[in-house]
Amino acid sequence: MSNKKVWFVTGASKGLGRDLVKKLLAGGYRVAATSRNIDELRKIATDDNFLPLTMQVNDESSVAKALADTVVRFGRVDVVVNNAGYGLGGGLEELSDSEARGNFEINVFGTLNVIRKVLPYFRAQKSGHIFNVSSIAGFTGSFPGFGIYCATKFAVDGLSESLATEVKPLGVHVTIVSPGYFRTDFLSSGSLVVPAKPIADYALVREQLSRHQNEINHNQAGDPEKAAAAFIQVSEAENPPVHLFLGEDAYNMVYAKIDAIKEEVEAWKATTVGTGY
Repeated sequence: MSNKKVWFVTGASKGLGRDLVKKLLAGGYRVAATSRNIDELRKIATDDNFLPLTMQVNDESSVAKALADTVVRFGRVDVVVNNAGYGLGGGLEELSDSEARGNFEINVFGTLNVIRKVLPYFRAQKSGHIFNVSSIAGFTGSFPGFGIYCATKFAVDGLSESLATEVKPLGVHVTIVSPGYFRTDFLSSGSLVVPAKPIADYALVREQLSRHQNEINHNQAGDPEKAAAAFIQVSEAENPPVHLFLGEDAYNMVYAKIDAIKEEVEAWKATTVGTGY
């Protein structure tokens, strides 16, 4: 039996999740991979180090069973990657309540379901690492037409920062992974949902959605295989980061926001600090 860590990866049937699973298996890691589509998972590998599992992240009992099956098969779980999620385009007025809540149900509450169900294992062994896959859109919301998606990823960032402080004394690490644009199928119709009832007045939203779907899609600068390697590198670090931004575009957007906030805060400093007794 390998002494390498056991990984549990959600949303593993395509995109970054699939690339990560393949790289992990090539490196001799034991991997439980989950998806709603087990047939796609079975195409990845057939060796003994691989456990494909059907799982619905929005169903707590399904999540609990998948983690239990992983522990039965491999004896433990060491690293969890919350990668399951999807993009939602559309102006805030355009998106219905059900469309918005649906995005939160998977991107946020699905992540919470996995966290809640894996932490008993991590607490018992006093070790573990949770990777929550966010987005640069969870750090900066300057993406017209993606407000709800940004909101889900801002929520993931916030809960992850709190989680990191809660579980650090228990020997558990938390890393927020915030990619920029990577060359996966994330901007294709199977992963990016658009509003059922678009409003013609939102020309900027239409323009931005069209640009993402037709110009940026499959022309992204980020290499998903290199992103997968970054996950593995961080998982083996003694002091892994809480924030891991991936891609030069993400790096530049981080500093653009930091600089803009610093400028704005200083411009309004007198008002800000003048509100005390």
